[in-house]
Formats: sequence, structure tokens, C-alpha cells
Amino acid sequence: MIGISLLTLVPGVFGGSAVYASELIRALARVGELDYRVFVPTLAPDAGDGLPTTTVTAYRARASLPGRLAAMSLASFRPAVLRELGLDRLDAIHFPLTVMVPRVERPPSVTTVHDVLHLVHPRFFSPPELAYRKLAYRRLARASRLVIVPSEHAGEVLAERLGLEPERIRVIPHGVDHDRFWPEEGRVREPLLFYPADGYRHKNHDRLLEAFSLVRRTKPELRLLLIGRDLERLGAAPGVEIRTRVSSEELAELYRSAAALVFPSLHEVFGLPPLEAMACGCPVAAARSGSVPEVCGEAARYFDPTSVEEIAAAVLDVVEHPEELEAGGPARARGFSWETCARAHEEVYRQLPEAGAPGRPRP
Repeated sequence: MIGISLLTLVPGVFGGSAVYASELIRALARVGELDYRVFVPTLAPDAGDGLPTTTVTAYRARASLPGRLAAMSLASFRPAVLRELGLDRLDAIHFPLTVMVPRVERPPSVTTVHDVLHLVHPRFFSPPELAYRKLAYRRLARASRLVIVPSEHAGEVLAERLGLEPERIRVIPHGVDHDRFWPEEGRVREPLLFYPADGYRHKNHDRLLEAFSLVRRTKPELRLLLIGRDLERLGAAPGVEIRTRVSSEELAELYRSAAALVFPSLHEVFGLPPLEAMACGCPVAAARSGSVPEVCGEAARYFDPTSVEEIAAAVLDVVEHPEELEAGGPARARGFSWETCARAHEEVYRQLPEAGAPGRPRP
């Protein structure tokens, strides 16, 4: 039996890792061949979504950041948490949300790493945050027999900067829900750009707003919709609207109706929004950074995310000449599916019992 620990999942905290975890669970319920048991917190009792599920009541799940840190710190020292997991009945265990909670030595474990930002851009973190991340990732590297990453880029970063042995890394790209994200032939696109991303510094909102002001000199009819948390600091700007969130149905409609998705993030280990946009035939103007070119291939228009002028030029290009990207995006996106992703995970689960014990990453 394979255990999947979602104990650190907090409903309402969005991002690519949460989408990945939920879509992986659903896909394994559809196409999986192994026996599974999903361990969920009291905050998210329905997260098993189609697979056999155990709610771990001994894990003191909290929604606040201090509460979450306390729960994670205590989990490995509470015997009741380990008892509810029934580790002796598992052949392997997967931690899909990067954090290994609780930390286990047996059965063999695999962890999915979604975030290597501190290894690439440490300037975005305070000294305490950076120290915590370095410690947590070194512990993860020591304890996990195998590590899953969604892109070759992320695997290279872990190997080069964390000292993780390449033979312990498995690259499994995320998928896209083609039942939700699909192109609508003949749809007239609105004069709207949009960018779904929370207000983290590396998401590069400030440069995007500067670029948008340049774009509006040529295209004054264009509007920009920003979707995410913690964007209030950006303030009001002509033609710009901010929303905290939209439903999955609204998101799909935006992809099908907007003139373009603009994606100026300074670093990503995958980049789901460009892939979802391409699946809907939405032209994509994206940063030439991280894994985004690996995911989008030739189906996006790229720019240097540190150049306001390049961002503006790329946006104008995709708005004025969308035809090639509208056609190429869906074809590119068809190469990604959650079913393929789930089957690749099952292959990793089968490998785990034979995988050697993890070594120690270099200092």
C-alpha cells in the first residue's frame, strides 16, 4: 500500500503545489493500479477525493502561519500521529507538498519539490527564512529516497546547488485538465490582459505595471486583470483591476476570452498558468526564466523579465499578432495530462522499495 501525506494542506491557500496535489489524487483514483491511503488534516477531510482516506486527528492542523509551523514541528514528536499513519502497513509514502510531515525513515519515502526559489534568488528571503529553508531542504534531501520535480530545470538546481545525487531525482511534468481548459473556435477575444499570481516579490508585479503603462500608450483600450492574494500594496492604476480570486470556471473563461496571458515571474519550477492558457488557445507572453521555456516550448512569446521595455514589446506583439500562438498553444498543451503524470508517479512508487538509502548532500 502507498501512503500519501497531505497533512500540511490548508484549504484556501492556493498555488501550483495545491493544484498538483489535488489533481494527482483525482488522476490516481481514475487510472491508478496500486492500493492507496491518503492522510489528510482535520482542516481538509475531503482532500482524498476518490481514494481511501484517513483523517489524522492527532495532527494539530492550523490555518495561520504560526499555527502551521507549530503543527509541522510537533508532528514528528507526537507518537499518536505516527500511529494514525500506520507506517508499518505501508510499502512506501509520498509527500506531495514539499514538506515531509511527519519525518519518517521507514517505509521508504519520496517527496515532490515545488520551490527552489531560495537556491536561485536568496535575496527574496530574510535571513531567518533563508536559514529555515536551507535546514528544511537538507533534511528533506537526507530523508527522501527519491525526489520528484516537475521540470528538468528544477532537477538541475537541486543537483547543482543542494548536492542532491541526480540518480535520486525523477522529473515528472504536471498536467492540464483538458475537460476544463479547452479552446473555443471563433471566440472574439476581449482587450484584456491578465496575470494570476499572488503578490510575492519574485512574481514581478511592479515591472508588469510599468510595462502596462507603456503598452497603454499604443493600446489605450487594453485592461489588465491581476488575480491573487496580497496585491493591495500595488494600489490603483489606470486600466488595472485586482481580484483576490476567481473560481475555476471563471479562470477557464478568462483564458478563452482574454487577449493574452502575461507571465513575468522571475522564477518558476513549472508554471501552470501558461500551460492552462495554451490549452485554451490564449496567447502567452512569458518570462524567459526558470522552467517556463521548457514547458511552453515554441508556443509562447518570451521576454527578459527584468526589462520593462521587453515586457511591453512582447505584450504588444502577442496582442497584435496572436494567430500563431492561438494555433500552437493547444497543440503544445496536448502533450501534458494528469493521467500521464499519475502513471509516472506509480512507476516511482514501484521503484521506492528497491531504491537505496539516501546519501548526505554536500555542505
